[in-house]
Formats: sequence, C-alpha cells, structure tokens
Amino acid sequence: MADETIARKRLRGFGNWQATATRHTPLEDAQGLFTGTVLTALGIAILAHLGFLTGGTAGLAFILHYATGVNFGLLFFVVNLPFYFLAIRRMGLAFTVKTFIAVALLSLLTAVQPALFAFGTVDRTTGAVLGGLLMGFGLLALFRHRTSLGGVGILALYLQDRFRWRAGITQLAIDLSVLALSFTVADPTSIAFSILGVVVLNLFLAINHRADRYIAM
Repeated sequence: MADETIARKRLRGFGNWQATATRHTPLEDAQGLFTGTVLTALGIAILAHLGFLTGGTAGLAFILHYATGVNFGLLFFVVNLPFYFLAIRRMGLAFTVKTFIAVALLSLLTAVQPALFAFGTVDRTTGAVLGGLLMGFGLLALFRHRTSLGGVGILALYLQDRFRWRAGITQLAIDLSVLALSFTVADPTSIAFSILGVVVLNLFLAINHRADRYIAM
C-alpha cells in the first residue's frame, strides 16, 4: 500500500514543473512548439512535392516561391515580419517570442528538408488530404501552446480571443482569398487540390480548436 502511494505521487509529479490546470510549463511549451512545427513542415513538404499551395502567409510564400524561385523558407520568414507588430500589441510578448521561434524553425526545416528526405510517387488527392491534416495537427499543437506560425494565425487567434470567432473558420476565409491569387502561378487542377488541402486543414481546426474546450495557456 505504501509503495502504491509513493508510485502515485511520483506519477503526479512527473514533468510537473509548477504546472497548473490552466498553464503549461516551459518544457511543455518547448515540446509543443517543436512538434507542431515539425508536423507543419512535413505537411508543407508534401504540398510542395506535388506543386500545391496553401493559404495564409505560407500560401503567399508559396506564390512568391513559384514565381521567383527564391527559397520558400526565406520568403516565409520575411512575409511574416509585419505581423509581429500586431502580435506584440494584441497577444503579448510571450506569444510573440514563441511565434517568432516557430516561424524561424519552420523556415529552417523547410530549407533543409530536401537534403534530409525526398518523396516518391504520391497520389494527388491523398497528398492534399494528408498535407492538410498534418498542417492542421501542427497548428493545433501550436495554438494550444499560445503560439502560431505568424500572419493569418496571429490574426485568427486574436479574433477568436477578442470576438470568439472560430480560428479555423476565419483562417479558411482568408486562405481561400489567398488561393485566388495562386491562379497567377499554378494550373487550375493544382489549385483545386490545394483548395482541398486548405478545407481539410481548416475544418480540422474549426472542429478541434475551441477556446471553451481547452483553456491552458
């Protein structure tokens, strides 16, 4: 009985570095940020392999990448710079710093990904759905640790905090607007598959990311 009590205490204390029901520890934030960014980078790699796009600042970076040939990671980092002003004014310093780290890490991962692994044949429908789901999982992990991948993510989280608008629905509307610009660099078939990926991503977020169900900071 004594051994069981000790075991329970150890289990409760494992990883509990001043954590509470509503606040993550620095270690929890670090693993959430890293995992979310890696999953998102993998989803982006699948989309890029198929010549697809996505929405938000990543979509803008894709458009510029296809139009100019400049590295996607560098463009993604630069496109996000103007949004940090809104982040630090509306979301706080901690959110802004974590977001900057996540954006920088994603930029690095997408830049080195071709040297780390490559894809073979990927069915286009499967790639669009899988890419959208991976990015959705990644963004969900980041959102739940009070960070984002900049740009539209910052705006969507701000609007959810301010007006209780679902982050996924807000992001879907903006993403579809960004995809409308992609007709300048991609063919209609690729854009159609890109829209499929965006819808999968944002419906996943709309269903799973709700402030009234997850309150940890």
